[in-house]
Amino acid sequence: MTNEEIIKKVRVTEKGEALALENRYVLDVATAARKPQIAEAVEKKFGVHVLAVRTVTTKGGVRFVRGTRRAIKVAPSKKAIVTLKAGERIEQV
Repeated sequence: MTNEEIIKKVRVTEKGEALALENRYVLDVATAARKPQIAEAVEKKFGVHVLAVRTVTTKGGVRFVRGTRRAIKVAPSKKAIVTLKAGERIEQV
């Protein structure tokens, strides 16, 4: 997998902004990506030093919309919380 395939986007949320103050960033990544691959892709794409990678995988399936009788299919996804060396940043768009 290439770096573009591994890193989908940087998640910009309130929790992500709070983690950014601690040199941690939340990224959406490919579900097949492993921690060493994620670390290498982040280092090459953003030019930073990665200290740690933690991943969270959410299972896909059928979710029911509250208050209705509709069911929607949700794809599985994976996010990575990447800790960077002190003083380094990932510029978010």
